[in-house]
Amino acid sequence: MSDTSSWPSNRSITDLFRESAKRYPHNRAIVFAGRMLDYATLDALSDRFAAALAARGIAKGDRVGLYCVNSDAFVIAYLGIAKAGATVVPVNLLLNPKEVAFILSDAGAKALCYFEAFAAAVTAIGTSTPTVTLRVCIGTNKAAENDLLFQDLLTGPGSPPDMAVDPANDLLAILYTSGTTGRPKGAMLTHRNLAANTYSIMRALQFEPGKDVFIVVLPMFHAFAATACMLAPLLHGCTLVPVPKFDPVQAADTIEKEGVTHLMAVPSMYNVLLRLPDEYTAKVARLKYAIAGGAAMPVEVMRQFEERFGVAIHEGDGPTECSPCTSVNPIGGRRKPATIGLPLPLVEMRILDDRGQELPDGRIGEICVRGPNVMKGYWNLPKDTAEAFFGEWFRTGDLGTRDEDGYFSIVDRKKDMVIVNGMNVYPRMVEEVLYRHPAIREAAVIGEPHDLHGEIPVAYVSLKPERIATAAEIRQFCLDSLGRHEVPRKVHFLADLPKNAAGKIMKRELRKHGELERGVDSRAP
Repeated sequence: MSDTSSWPSNRSITDLFRESAKRYPHNRAIVFAGRMLDYATLDALSDRFAAALAARGIAKGDRVGLYCVNSDAFVIAYLGIAKAGATVVPVNLLLNPKEVAFILSDAGAKALCYFEAFAAAVTAIGTSTPTVTLRVCIGTNKAAENDLLFQDLLTGPGSPPDMAVDPANDLLAILYTSGTTGRPKGAMLTHRNLAANTYSIMRALQFEPGKDVFIVVLPMFHAFAATACMLAPLLHGCTLVPVPKFDPVQAADTIEKEGVTHLMAVPSMYNVLLRLPDEYTAKVARLKYAIAGGAAMPVEVMRQFEERFGVAIHEGDGPTECSPCTSVNPIGGRRKPATIGLPLPLVEMRILDDRGQELPDGRIGEICVRGPNVMKGYWNLPKDTAEAFFGEWFRTGDLGTRDEDGYFSIVDRKKDMVIVNGMNVYPRMVEEVLYRHPAIREAAVIGEPHDLHGEIPVAYVSLKPERIATAAEIRQFCLDSLGRHEVPRKVHFLADLPKNAAGKIMKRELRKHGELERGVDSRAP
């Protein structure tokens, strides 16, 4: 671990951003839709938004929903909410109105800042969020006549409230998990949590202020994008180029036009970039390096990307509850494909068994994390919070190993493991084999209940254009590399695998697909 004695343990995110703005006032902070905001302007605009919120009753500790596409407005609103002393509650753009209402109600949000494209959804929420007394529309298409316009609030006085912030306890954000195992849970992230993680990211990725440019293709409501692609660069004088929707051609053009040096993306996005026509190869090849996270990076996709574009992909990982980044294959150091690398500065990681005891290198157990980046807890869920920890160690829910060099690997999600006749089958290992098949573009493996074997592995695949493969052929291909119990008993072909807003394959949707095929009522308790 590198020297970490200088990390800002007692500084708020707002103080750190103000220092960055003073240090780099004329650096490009955000480039979006043909507009450029330098640091001094971004600081002033977010001050004005903070002042407007405070003047309308938003006080320290209040929660404010942020329901917005990737844009300069997202950043201004996020920083303004923080400067007002409030807590940002980012909203997943793919949720339906009932789900959005649940999050706003659960958080007790007092205000909502929404992008005009979501006006209909905001209208549909109606009176189901009684705590929300202030709504601000980014754009002109308001959900209701009484809603305020974001742009109008940026023209008022620019003096935000002067207040003391306790970095260790005051919440900067509540990020709601996807709710794959039940109702969404709000991870409470303090100023200290996020200050620690932005520092760790900066040290690990070796930022160069004024030179490094980050294209933001991941949704900014997501933990990975918010911390690694937005806060960390902004606290260190770098430039953001937000993209509202990921499109490979637009991404390649933007990389070339804006001199982008860093791409952070989920594996499915790298897979999509591989489909670009040849004339785009040189544009993507301008990147200094790329970071993969959010889901397991198939080794074959990594190999093909690096071979075509000459850009190294450094795989890392981290759950929302850890702010979220915990590890990465080191920049300028040894990269190990199929690993998530080494712990970041300030972060400790261990492999623990079900009793919380540390396991030796090479043994499979749960990856657990300790450090100042680990969340304060789940919002209003003390029991869930207690169950998520072994003492100070946060239980990620990922099964993994550590090797003799200290590199961590994720074998699979604990809940995704398939048990066939009492034997453990790890879907990720099967998926790695499937990705090596020349006809397969994407693959995911889930477990399906079976009367005789307990569970069986089932594969869902999408094929590359103009390629053909049969289920029997794919099963035989797997049999050449896997044990018989690991080979998918069924292979389903889909045009595209379902993904969430961050581009991660949603296995819960595949499980629903299987239940429908088997005639199981997925609504049953």
